[in-house]
Amino acid sequence: MAFGLLAKWFGKAKLPDELGYEAARAALETQARSIRMELAGRTDAPPETLYYLAGDVDPEIRATVAGNLATPIKADELLVDDTSDDVRFELARKIARLLPDMPQDEQSRLRQRIIHLLEKLGADSLPRVRRIVAEAVKARDDIPKALIDRLARDAQIEVSAPILQYSPLLSDEDLLELIATVHFDGALEAVAKRENLGADASDAIVATLDISAVASLLANSSATIREESIEKIMARAASVDAWHAPLVIRTELSVRAMRRIATFVTRSLVDRLASHHNLPTNFADELKSAAEARLDTAPTIDEDSAVAAINKAFARGELVDEVVIEAATLRQRPAVIRALALASGVRMADVTHILSAGSGRGITALCWKAGFSMRTALAVETHIANLTKDALVLPRAGTDYPMDEGEMRWQLQYFGVE
Repeated sequence: MAFGLLAKWFGKAKLPDELGYEAARAALETQARSIRMELAGRTDAPPETLYYLAGDVDPEIRATVAGNLATPIKADELLVDDTSDDVRFELARKIARLLPDMPQDEQSRLRQRIIHLLEKLGADSLPRVRRIVAEAVKARDDIPKALIDRLARDAQIEVSAPILQYSPLLSDEDLLELIATVHFDGALEAVAKRENLGADASDAIVATLDISAVASLLANSSATIREESIEKIMARAASVDAWHAPLVIRTELSVRAMRRIATFVTRSLVDRLASHHNLPTNFADELKSAAEARLDTAPTIDEDSAVAAINKAFARGELVDEVVIEAATLRQRPAVIRALALASGVRMADVTHILSAGSGRGITALCWKAGFSMRTALAVETHIANLTKDALVLPRAGTDYPMDEGEMRWQLQYFGVE
């Protein structure tokens, strides 16, 4: 074919079915966008052509090159730093597809280059790029531990959750550290869903009293939960409906635990408890009778005692984050209001007004003024103000307050608080 005609016919030009080096070079000489775009997506395009197009001025063409399985890794190494989000996104998708065929020889030069690309994409500024990497490596044991550690601590839960839930590279010690230090919404829940989660990690999750995380832990039939932790859960479960259904099907339940559970779950859950554990008829009838004998409503929280506990903690200088988080998780609203008022010096009426207004920023600023952590603010937003996920003010970098001091003070002033 006289490919020189392409330079004359631009828009009408078409590439041949069999694309050799000379034909590709001639096609590039046309400078026609349609030709460059087609070349960028051809898996039979010469590596030199694809490398050249990796530097094209058109980001859509570069994105097409990035997604092309035939693109040489040398071009991928250029595209990993591309200024276009779409280019890096397409590259991440391609690398994820190629990962199963990555050479297993750790000395392989190609393997080392692929790993380097993964590490750069795993630190990308775009969450959707990091998410693709996390999904691609979540179940692999041949990935650098440093990459897994970084992704596990990513403040974007769509990035960190796959690693926290599935990565075989996270040891029991790693999990304990993550439970203690990673506090962004959903992280504990992801850990709680891990297959064959050990007893130590389960204990640490139970100790947080995080409602969603404990519910997920209870629902995880492969997780090992010690009797002591089951006792801790039951001590607070009466007021936490989300724990009832998964609690009744735990295999670790003793006879004493079953009797206790029957005092606060619904009749239907008592029936499920009896059937799931295949209880003898007389014992099942005993539990059902206990359920029917109690009041239909769940036991009420002794609000006076909860507030008194807050007053005592404040007087002793022990009114710390953990105390307020526990009260918030147990939905002890008067106790939380009292704690915020005492710690911040703000009138209880003003604290009540801020909580009732449903302002995540106002609640965050109030907790900041009280000297509590952003984790406490998130607990108050979630369990006391009952904000939706869309309305929550989330931590920056997983643990930090997302507003500066000036904005905090402005939020407080908006509610008439100095």
